[in-house]
Amino acid sequence: MRRLTRKWNQFTAKILDLPQDVVQDLPRITMIGNVQLYVENHRGVLHFSSEILKLELSKGTLEVCGQQLVIRAILSEEVFIEGIIDHVKYMP
Repeated sequence: MRRLTRKWNQFTAKILDLPQDVVQDLPRITMIGNVQLYVENHRGVLHFSSEILKLELSKGTLEVCGQQLVIRAILSEEVFIEGIIDHVKYMP
């Protein structure tokens, strides 16, 4: 049933020319250089320190590693991080 729902959502998104992240509840990640990161469609913060941020996603987790990380803004489905970002890792 999930497979049929996913196929239907993909078909609908294609016909209506909608972005996949909106239809499939996928995260949208915007990174500006290595100093700012904006993540939409997250499910919550699992861990935060000045070196590591772990976010829960609908299908996995996102790990951000760096130095002097600071959460500048956090909303129910959006988070804005600043600092020196070394790497971003998606773990299904």
